Amino acid sequence: MLPPILPSKREPEPPLISDLLQRGLSIDPDRWALISADGRWTWQELNERVERLAAGLLAFGLQPGDRVASLMPNCPALVVHYLACFKTGIVATPLNYRYTAAEIDHALDVSKAKAILVHSERVPDLEASKLAHQLPLGIIIHGVNGVASSFEHLVRSNLPTAPFPVSQPSSPAAIFFTSGSTGLPKGVTHTQQTAAWMFAIAVAGLELTSADLLLAGSSLSHVGAFYLSFAALSVGAGIVVPRTFDGDELLPLLREDRPTVLSMLPSALFALTRDHNATAEDFASLRLCRAAGDKVAAELEKEFSELSGLLIDEAYGMCEVGLASVSPPSGRIIPGSVGQAVPGVRLSIRSESGEELQPGQEGQLWIKTPAATVGYWENPSATSGLFRDGWLDSGDVMRADHDGYLYFRGRKKQIIVHDGSNISPQEIEDVLLECPGVESAGVIGIHDLVHGENVRAYITVKAGAPQPTSQELIQYARTKVGYKAPDEIVFLAEMPTTASGKVNRSELKKMADANIHPEK
Repeated sequence: MLPPILPSKREPEPPLISDLLQRGLSIDPDRWALISADGRWTWQELNERVERLAAGLLAFGLQPGDRVASLMPNCPALVVHYLACFKTGIVATPLNYRYTAAEIDHALDVSKAKAILVHSERVPDLEASKLAHQLPLGIIIHGVNGVASSFEHLVRSNLPTAPFPVSQPSSPAAIFFTSGSTGLPKGVTHTQQTAAWMFAIAVAGLELTSADLLLAGSSLSHVGAFYLSFAALSVGAGIVVPRTFDGDELLPLLREDRPTVLSMLPSALFALTRDHNATAEDFASLRLCRAAGDKVAAELEKEFSELSGLLIDEAYGMCEVGLASVSPPSGRIIPGSVGQAVPGVRLSIRSESGEELQPGQEGQLWIKTPAATVGYWENPSATSGLFRDGWLDSGDVMRADHDGYLYFRGRKKQIIVHDGSNISPQEIEDVLLECPGVESAGVIGIHDLVHGENVRAYITVKAGAPQPTSQELIQYARTKVGYKAPDEIVFLAEMPTTASGKVNRSELKKMADANIHPEK
């Protein structure tokens, strides 16, 4: 068993997520709670907006347990929406803002959402959706730039007239969609209780206090920024919510608001570090820079440290469990390591047969945490394969040293991680096989310094069929899967296969490595 971080501050204490702003209100209701380029709100102002929206959602016809999807970029309205869902027992169901119409429909179908909250700039894209306009309560529009906002109407026209419904700890609170090795995204379900534990464990692991101001430079529709932001709010720490993650927006927020904790995807942090306008002074207020969602390259660690004087605290987590490991901010940070087990979490490195391995040996990371998902929404077969003897098998390969510091070694499930988003090879292969002339397709991730991994597709063409161009295949894939489309196409005379006739992605990886490293 890997040793946990010694609890130098306190053990995790799960908050009541239906009343997540209480700590900040009790400390000073007139302090800033939520800051963005669009404006700022005190704890009192934020709480009033949340309660008004909560009343509005119930008046709209939603009930505890109903799912409400959201297709929103980072913005204060999304934070208010999540908090209103927690307060009413409505199940927040965030969708990746880059989802195509087909992906939106899949999520709506699985979740059986009653309504969807959509930013006005994505409303035209919903015309291609088959389900968005058939939802029982329809579309709630967050209107900007003169577009009518039904979201704002819900906030402004309703005042709480009675106590809000009381949810049980086992009631679902949020559903996050993630890609699996089989292609179709599954709905990772967190309850009021497991979400509360996610927040509490993040508080303990990152040593968050009410003196902090958190800038989470990644999407709130992904679990990382989600649990970090609400962890901060739960202890009375303010949050800074950027719409985009480039220097034009982040640097002014760093300079003017002086956050103490910065959390970013490695790709975005690389771009920020290399921004010609960034200076050491821009990072002087930080006590901690956390990076997760992908491997931190040695070049990024070196360049960021030289610019800021800080080490990057690399962390590991999953949609299914939240934060699992990080170096203790007040302790030792080892570049290249994803840290130690955080308070409240137990980690173990196991063999394929489930035997616990010794330090230095590589194996599969098993996780035991009170923040673990209760399963995949409406997918009992996938849920049954998630746990082994009460432990969650992450599917990721790690090794640990004698002090319990973990080192990520690869992904058992061959998921491609591009800019922090999981991409299933099978999903891309299925789309490419629809193209005329394509006989077989194999997709792998290629290491990229900035983006983590880029998507490369290997293609064979049917005998006698005209060969499509690389650009034609890429453009076709973009119409189907959007940002997940291949960055490059490689044509093969013959596709390597396994003994069972399936595409051999491991062999494709070896071929790619041989091309990248010809000396091998």
